Amino acid sequence: MRLKQEKNKFIITDLSREEKYKYSKYTRNDKDGPRTYNVGELKVPSVTTILSATQSEEKKRKIDEWRAREGYQRAQQITQQAALRGTEMHYVLEQYIAGKGYLNLSEGGEHARMMAHEIVKNLELFTTVWGNEVSLAYRDRWAGSTDCVGLYDDKPTIIDFKQSNKPKREEWIEDYYYQIAAYSLAHQEQYGPIDQGLICICTKDGLYQEFKMDARKLDEYENKWFERVERYEKLKATSEPAPQES
Repeated sequence: MRLKQEKNKFIITDLSREEKYKYSKYTRNDKDGPRTYNVGELKVPSVTTILSATQSEEKKRKIDEWRAREGYQRAQQITQQAALRGTEMHYVLEQYIAGKGYLNLSEGGEHARMMAHEIVKNLELFTTVWGNEVSLAYRDRWAGSTDCVGLYDDKPTIIDFKQSNKPKREEWIEDYYYQIAAYSLAHQEQYGPIDQGLICICTKDGLYQEFKMDARKLDEYENKWFERVERYEKLKATSEPAPQES
């Protein structure tokens, strides 16, 4: 995609916007426990809630070891800074893709714009957007929000944007694959087919990485995702108090 500067704003000049589907919008609940989404009258667990609850013991151990190395306060600071940077970068991309442009001359805004530009200039095959910040739900089993749905290389694609403190290896981003698989299944259930997934990462130093999920990999992780959901539902069932007899 190409960016054009108009005064202090940048806009994308070669992205087609098509309302192929009328996407619903679900509100998010972040208070009083794990994240859920309001889907009709239901509170549906988020994709990230399910991933967090079912993460492996090895992953938990590695996170604990990292926190111990950094120190609790420093680890919290790193995590909060990364979250803020990711939020700012996502906002810039959301504005660009929506055709609104972006203006924020603060230091944080400039950094977010730099990272967003690295992603945009590498998405030459992204030609048509159907939805931006798309809410998706698979019945009452999970819900979430993906950054973008549209045509990439002329194929229906789920696209997610990520920021990182450092370059990623593929073995470190399996949860991103699970997220794309969950969104793909929900999109197919609610709207229409998805042929592939794309994960676009920019580090805080401006290094761009791209991980693509073709149809085979998408199918593999969709099957594995159902297994994660079943594990989550069993864990939830065993942790909930039994109903009181009257």
